[in-house]
Amino acid sequence: MNPRLVDQLDTNLLRVLHTLLTERSVTRTAMKLGQSQPAISNMLKRLRDITGDAILVRGKNGMTPTERGQELLQLAQQGLKVMESIASPAPAFVAATTQRVFHLGAPDYLSVLLLPLVMEKVRELAPNAGLVIHALNAGFDYATALENGELDCVIGNWPDLPPQLHIAQLFEDELVCMVNRKHPVVSKGLSLRYYLDMPHLAPTPYMAGHRSIIDTALAELGHKRKIQMTLPYFGMVPYVLSRTDLLFTTSRSFAVQCAKDWPIEVLPVPVPMPKMKFFMLWHERVHAAAEVQWLRRVISEASGEVIG
Repeated sequence: MNPRLVDQLDTNLLRVLHTLLTERSVTRTAMKLGQSQPAISNMLKRLRDITGDAILVRGKNGMTPTERGQELLQLAQQGLKVMESIASPAPAFVAATTQRVFHLGAPDYLSVLLLPLVMEKVRELAPNAGLVIHALNAGFDYATALENGELDCVIGNWPDLPPQLHIAQLFEDELVCMVNRKHPVVSKGLSLRYYLDMPHLAPTPYMAGHRSIIDTALAELGHKRKIQMTLPYFGMVPYVLSRTDLLFTTSRSFAVQCAKDWPIEVLPVPVPMPKMKFFMLWHERVHAAAEVQWLRRVISEASGEVIG
């Protein structure tokens, strides 16, 4: 294929080709397209040069397509449809009928409250849609996953936010302590000395080299807690606390939810701590995509219910 000849094709020539092959007449084509007969004849000559085929030849009852011309009619129809699709705006997104599968990245600690709320709203508003939750861990490059389309958006809390991504703050939550309801500290009160001396349960970091907001705040005050055990799944926390004397520091929303169903007491942290800030991140590639805009609204609405 000669690239120079391909470059000569444009929408106008494609439309002329399609009309010539359907009307089988230079005169009728000129009338239908509002152009002069010599102009259409000229374009037919150009089309013959480009395709290397006569396209239309004289027959008993006027002009008739060549065998190649008949093939070109179907190709011209397809080409015009493609060009019309490119020039048309994207179809309106309708949540009630969409079958799109959404991909959301989130750390495990959001599984108790926020993620079930998001799933509830997606099921209610888009019953035919799919939602896949991807767990964030130290080995998962979520920024690249957002860029290549593996993820639509990510939610979590980060000490440093990537500057190349779009960011929206979802909610804030205060830090509290969780402990077995039978632990002596419940009646004695959790002092700073007890807090630093007690064995702590902590989550496995979901980002390599990431120090938690808790340990960062303690270090700034010259303190360090004793992390005795770590675990990768927040769903295990109430099981572990109900069987041990470990102390777990986490967000109030998570702690209160667990305390409803488990023998767990929620206590204030005996040292000033900054609030946990939860964010949603997404890439520019889906910033204007109507379906992902809808998902972000769903997540924002669900986030408002976590604290509210």
